[in-house]
Amino acid sequence: MIFFDPMYFVFIGPFFLLGMYAQWKVKSTFKKMSQEPAKMSGAQAARLMLDSAGLHSVQIEPIGGMLSDHYDPRAKVLRLSPEVFGGRSMAAVGVACHEAGHAMQDAYNYAPLVIRNAAVPVASFGSNASMIMFIGGMLLRFEPLMWLGILAFGAVVFFQLVNLPVEFDASARAKRQLVAQGIISDYESQYVAKVLNAAALTYVAGTLQAIATLAYLIFQSSRR
Repeated sequence: MIFFDPMYFVFIGPFFLLGMYAQWKVKSTFKKMSQEPAKMSGAQAARLMLDSAGLHSVQIEPIGGMLSDHYDPRAKVLRLSPEVFGGRSMAAVGVACHEAGHAMQDAYNYAPLVIRNAAVPVASFGSNASMIMFIGGMLLRFEPLMWLGILAFGAVVFFQLVNLPVEFDASARAKRQLVAQGIISDYESQYVAKVLNAAALTYVAGTLQAIATLAYLIFQSSRR
């Protein structure tokens, strides 16, 4: 199995560790910035941001789980975790308005988001099937199947790469609107930036890990 190959850890190990650090960083930063008070809750901040953009029909709902916040483009709903929905902190308003930024992208047909949404089915298939095809090709000594697995995983890498500008843009929109709508001051924007920058690191780490995995699969196939 490829996961017992020392070269796998040479390729993936550094970015796996970076991903673990990023997960710790986002949780610890969220906890710290949750101690910095804001004048309104995350749900109220997101509502203000959405209404200022004319997105009155986009609903905001609470959802269970920690940092499970997301925007559902099919239902046109922002779903916010309890800490963000009702929290009156810099962390809460930052995360909530980041998700509101995705709703704005959806409403304005932001090109990278359109591409990302179109790539979801292919990337989902690649995530589930790529390793099965690649390992199957190795065991059967059938190189075309290995390359099909590599191609399928390439769709995952493409999704990750397209996802980066989507997430960065949503955070940029949140930072601008939080100040423009008077939710936070210019000085307080540094607190929100810490939360959103920590979250951005998780996307960067995930993308680098996917690229490293693709490079490893190509390396393995070339050796054979």
